[in-house]
Amino acid sequence: MISSSENLIIKGLKSGESTRRHSEKELYISFFYLIKEAAKKYGIPNEEAASIYTDTILAVIKNVLSGKFEGRSSLKTYVYQIFSNKCVDLLRKKTTNKGKLEDAVPYDSLVFELPDQTRSIIQKLIAQDQRNQINEKLQEIGGKCMELLLLFEDGYNDKEIAESMNYQSADVVKTTRLRCLEKLKLKVKGIENRNE
Repeated sequence: MISSSENLIIKGLKSGESTRRHSEKELYISFFYLIKEAAKKYGIPNEEAASIYTDTILAVIKNVLSGKFEGRSSLKTYVYQIFSNKCVDLLRKKTTNKGKLEDAVPYDSLVFELPDQTRSIIQKLIAQDQRNQINEKLQEIGGKCMELLLLFEDGYNDKEIAESMNYQSADVVKTTRLRCLEKLKLKVKGIENRNE
């Protein structure tokens, strides 16, 4: 059964821009405790759990907006189920042979077998190539997302970015930044999938 507070969040997500942003923030804060729960229940490090949580919230928002979330369960149950599934998926990936192979010989560790001078040149080339690919994808997402991410990369905090870019609050910047990072991540994954 959907509670009245959950119903407000769902209605807010479906409404105008300012109400939607507030509801996204409320949704994000409401189930933030799941990050710690992932560490206890699944043994997932906080950083990975936070990333899974962000992916979960973005999926929930998308499902609410597309009508995929039909309200047959509470929002809490729905978020928990998606989050748990994503945690299990991560654990499966880490325990499969593919995951073991990827973890066993990290790409960068092969560079350390090269002579010092060659290693330095190769590492610089790899770093430059990665930077170029990310910059190219930043150009593709463009607009405010690109500006916000570049400011964050330059060391500005969410409050400073909110003032500079005329956002309502640091929390709005944080939610927007997470959404922009998700867009960038999808663009970069597109590159990786083509290279495989």
